[in-house]
Amino acid sequence: MRKVRVLIVDDSASVRQTLSAILSEDPMIEVIGTAADPYVAARHIAQEIPDVITLDVEMPRMDGITFLRKLMAQRPMPVVMCSSLTEEGTETLLQAMDAGAVDVILKPRVDTRHQLMEARIRICDSVKAAAYARIRRLPSGAACPKAPEAKLTADVILPPPRGGAMVRTTEKVVCIGASTGGTESLRFILEALPEDCPGVVIVQHMPERFTAAFARRLDSLCRVTVKEAVDGDPVLRGQALIAPGNHHLLLCRSGARYYVSVNDGPLVSRHRPSVDVLFRSAAHAAGTNALGIIMTGMGDDGAKGLLEMRQAGAATIAQDEESCVVFGMPKEAIALGAADRVVPLGVIPDEIRRAGGG
Repeated sequence: MRKVRVLIVDDSASVRQTLSAILSEDPMIEVIGTAADPYVAARHIAQEIPDVITLDVEMPRMDGITFLRKLMAQRPMPVVMCSSLTEEGTETLLQAMDAGAVDVILKPRVDTRHQLMEARIRICDSVKAAAYARIRRLPSGAACPKAPEAKLTADVILPPPRGGAMVRTTEKVVCIGASTGGTESLRFILEALPEDCPGVVIVQHMPERFTAAFARRLDSLCRVTVKEAVDGDPVLRGQALIAPGNHHLLLCRSGARYYVSVNDGPLVSRHRPSVDVLFRSAAHAAGTNALGIIMTGMGDDGAKGLLEMRQAGAATIAQDEESCVVFGMPKEAIALGAADRVVPLGVIPDEIRRAGGG
């Protein structure tokens, strides 16, 4: 099996060194070079084409967004943007996603061993997922990478659902989980929803703070209200709540109404927020009143949770392979028998409208 070959582009020597060390520890990744700016990167690409590029946003001589646009116009390849944790940076990274970046990661913080370990998991997973994105063919001879670390399940956040499905109420709730490729897919779905659609709760794998900027951007484009979830927020018709980066999001119920809980907790299925946590909470709180949707993304986060939703009486949908950027999470859910139906992205807004009686 050939490893995923990565080129690191960052003007900071310490960041290049840290990223190189982190990525090189993964047996499925090979760092084939580093570059201090896009001009050096271009010369490297002319000699050896990487499978994935990690690209800094702010660099001398040419910024990362400009280089990304030139790259996508001339020789498209998977690019993961790497940024510091700043409010200004999140807005810039939205431009990067529009320009064709597959994913976004934060520059690793080495304050503690625990933080570095979590950063390593996120960075390596993002790079491997990017290599399998539908920008071009997979590396020749490559196999879907398996995570070497043990994965925690949703059991660490809340116990499995027990008993029969929840009694129906008049309110429906839609739970969506997505990862690589999900930002543009979510925009497509939310832009198509009417103002009176059922309440939507979303987990999209993203860094902290980036989710707030992402929610603001969607809110400016959609008829429904879109916001980053805050602990205790009610789930309302015509509103979509997005899990804050680096926090789990749970669906809760009080009487016939739903609200969300924001939880720190450990990584679940190698993620925080985790789709498995959201889906399990929906099985607990909503049962037959819920619609669960699993979308594009690498790995298996959400597959077991979607099965629990289905077993609790919820309607469940998986995005089909053709419309996925990475057919990982839906594929795993389908293999478990968790999805009632497998549908293309273009059909999902209609399914949500029907769930709400529209």
